[in-house]
Amino acid sequence: MADPHPTTDQPDDRETSGDAPANEDLLPHPVADTLPPALVPAPGPDAPLIAVTGVTGYVGGRLVPELLAAGYRVRALARHPERLRGRPWYPDVEVVRADASDAEQTRDALQGADVAYYLIHSLGTGRRFEQRDRDTARSFGRAAREAGVGRLIYLGGLAPENEELSPHLASRTEVGEILLDSGVPTAVLRAAVILGSGSASFEMMRYLTERLPAMTVPRWVDNRIQPIAVRDVLRYLVGAAALPPEVNRAFDIGGPEVLTYRDMMQHYAQVAGLPRRLIVKVPVLTPRLSSHWVGLVTPVPNNIARPLVESLVHEVVCTEHDIAEYVPDPPQGLIGFDRAVRLALTRIQEAAVSTRWSSAGVPGAPSEPLPTDPDWAGGSLYVDERSVRVEASPAALWRVLETVGGERGWYSWSLAWRVRGLMDRLVGGPGLRRGRRDPRQLLVDDAVDFWRVEEVVPGELIRLRAEMRLPGLAWLELRVQPVEEGGSSDWTTPPTVYAQRAVFHPRGLAGQLYWWSVYPFHGVVFGGMQRNIARAAESAERARSDR
Repeated sequence: MADPHPTTDQPDDRETSGDAPANEDLLPHPVADTLPPALVPAPGPDAPLIAVTGVTGYVGGRLVPELLAAGYRVRALARHPERLRGRPWYPDVEVVRADASDAEQTRDALQGADVAYYLIHSLGTGRRFEQRDRDTARSFGRAAREAGVGRLIYLGGLAPENEELSPHLASRTEVGEILLDSGVPTAVLRAAVILGSGSASFEMMRYLTERLPAMTVPRWVDNRIQPIAVRDVLRYLVGAAALPPEVNRAFDIGGPEVLTYRDMMQHYAQVAGLPRRLIVKVPVLTPRLSSHWVGLVTPVPNNIARPLVESLVHEVVCTEHDIAEYVPDPPQGLIGFDRAVRLALTRIQEAAVSTRWSSAGVPGAPSEPLPTDPDWAGGSLYVDERSVRVEASPAALWRVLETVGGERGWYSWSLAWRVRGLMDRLVGGPGLRRGRRDPRQLLVDDAVDFWRVEEVVPGELIRLRAEMRLPGLAWLELRVQPVEEGGSSDWTTPPTVYAQRAVFHPRGLAGQLYWWSVYPFHGVVFGGMQRNIARAAESAERARSDR
């Protein structure tokens, strides 16, 4: 057995000296470039076929392009394959509709696959998640065995031994054990805090540190943690696809440093150019109270913050580094904490965050597509429809529409949107805190505040599906309609029509009452949104013409 890789309570000076270029993570080289040639297949039609679940999630969405770059053929399994259409790797993979909890459907989807990644867990999905995790893992393991899959790979959580674990950490440990007992050779990679742009753990730490120059914190702030950069997680995941068939075990994976959460916040502040934070430990903050505080201060909602906080109650440090026998560390070493933060912040500043914690859907949120039949038999449909002539090109109007939400806001009564977002948070919804993955571009399945992008037709249409807590289903459509005839008297740009439509399908009496209670405000909220979007497009067109 190999010795655990070196860990210290303070970062290695060589790692934090800044010698590595700050934008290295933005360069196009894949993680496979740092793997030994024996772990990378020869690309081509005979390359191993890899099946990946959880492709709409944070890690799965980043793993797929890395596997493609390594030379593997990839089959993406998704309950809603249409949500993958906007991903840049979509044309290069085989996409199959499959629900991992359906053994028969999953067995068919796994036929011919050499390796399958199980990147599914029920973080923040409410009650009975343990049974759901248990049943889904057993179903998937059985389907993989019957389909003849040669290896399973699961990304689990690093957990101490001989301790009573938090429910979510215990569930992730149990899922790993179920897959190891499935009859298919399995590698369980166990990680603690994952550092990367858009990860829930990173966003929680980032917002706590940036927004609170002084804070009271619970006792676990001084527990030891071994965080790992998401780039190193991806490297281990890709390398594990080439493990020999006799390997059936769990591996601890972590970065080169052991820190406390207090250390992590102070190091983040230093890297981000912030003053040193005043952190006072108090004994009365329970994980539940802490998660409510995290949910208030950060964009991470309570139902996700709580399992993250509960996991921090334990000291999570690697006890072995046996993975290096099969996936050797890169020549330059694993990525240290300060450098991981620097790379993540560079990604955020460059708007190059490929996936976020909000990439996965909100538990309990509606997923039904917008009914297109005008005589839809599913019940009442209430519609608020507006259109306006815009003295701007379709391209100028589209550029405005593609930036709605997030920091840019919704081009209307901002107080009303903030109040609605707060109301949604109070009843367990996402509110406005999720923001956007990219401030300039929208892809299908992106989260935008309390909406989810259901459809994007570049230059023509954006359709958003509400994920706020509602007594019904709601959509918002933003459409660009070119007008052929005439231009304005001021300049020669052909006019455009901006069409905006809000659709609501009420559920029961509560839904009916909800629609009519908010309808009087539509003129202010949706009417103002329509007018201000039109003005923004016309202003941008004038500026372009002046230039």
